[in-house]
Amino acid sequence: MTGGVLGLLGLGLRAGHVVIGVDGVRRALQSGQVRCVVVASDASPRAVQKVIRLAEAQGVPLVRGPDADRMGKQLGRPPVMVAGVRDRALADGLGRLAQEVPEEE
Repeated sequence: MTGGVLGLLGLGLRAGHVVIGVDGVRRALQSGQVRCVVVASDASPRAVQKVIRLAEAQGVPLVRGPDADRMGKQLGRPPVMVAGVRDRALADGLGRLAQEVPEEE
């Protein structure tokens, strides 16, 4: 499952449809550009709390990705905790491949 997610994220990044990192994803969410957010399985709750809250408030789907190291390696970056997807078709594909992130209790 995560191999497909990583492959789609890599393709999306090369096409310019993926925003990397907490700050970039928050800005893109605030401007209404994000169709889905991929959250690393080991992302620290504090680091992504504002991203998750903002995405949920806007009805943007959250999907669980692989760990931050694997996401970063696939995307040619240091560890990546969150990635925002701008393209609707790519977001739909990721949603079919990935498991939804459980809501915070």
